Amino acid sequence: MSVFNFAAAGLLVVAGGLVSVVAQAQQAGTHRTELSKNDISIPGWQAVQLRVDIDPGKIAPNHRHPGEEIIYVVEGTIEYQLEGKPPATLKAGDVLFVPKGVIHSAKNVGQTNAAEIGTYIVPKGKPLVEWIK
Repeated sequence: MSVFNFAAAGLLVVAGGLVSVVAQAQQAGTHRTELSKNDISIPGWQAVQLRVDIDPGKIAPNHRHPGEEIIYVVEGTIEYQLEGKPPATLKAGDVLFVPKGVIHSAKNVGQTNAAEIGTYIVPKGKPLVEWIK
């Protein structure tokens, strides 16, 4: 195998891994784009940042994360339901903190696209999202 073929094969493996992280989190009506993923100073933990777009009237159903999530709404109006709390409706410029393991959902309650930037501080090697039925 030439050096070029070996390097190309390595890039395909890395790209496939990135696609699978985002693909596992896709739900009908939601579109996730990974923006960054970096190790942090806490051994075994990383920061992951995603843009999540939600179509009008669609919902990111109940789920939880293995670490904390900080949400920044960049577009539209999103209603968040966190386990044990009343619904919170956020608009562009609003921020929400979701503690580790808290079950939550997000629904676009507007007439246009809604989008958030989700920053996750999570343990490496664990799935970013666990869907709750």
